[in-house]
Amino acid sequence: MDDTALALSIPVLVFAGGIYAACESWWRRRHPAPPSPYTHQAARLAERAMLVDAEDIVDGAYTRLGGLYDSPGSPDTHPPAPGVTRREAASPDPGRSAPAPARRG
Repeated sequence: MDDTALALSIPVLVFAGGIYAACESWWRRRHPAPPSPYTHQAARLAERAMLVDAEDIVDGAYTRLGGLYDSPGSPDTHPPAPGVTRREAASPDPGRSAPAPARRG
């Protein structure tokens, strides 16, 4: 009798687990949990923190590279490339440059 009860306990436990899962699924569909207000609040706080971090990154980059953008009319202190004079390197007007000739080959 002990072997029979032991052998039948496994299918009974599986069947009981299936019944429990079906009932729990039915209950969750009929009674959904209300949305948590903390999820939206946490998302807003994370967004604000991300914006503060981005502002810090941009401000740090501007303090390091701000000298490049301060005065565009300042004289160029870098020497020109060897073999190129400034007149040859400059474009004839402030508009778009002429397209380069097509290469064949």
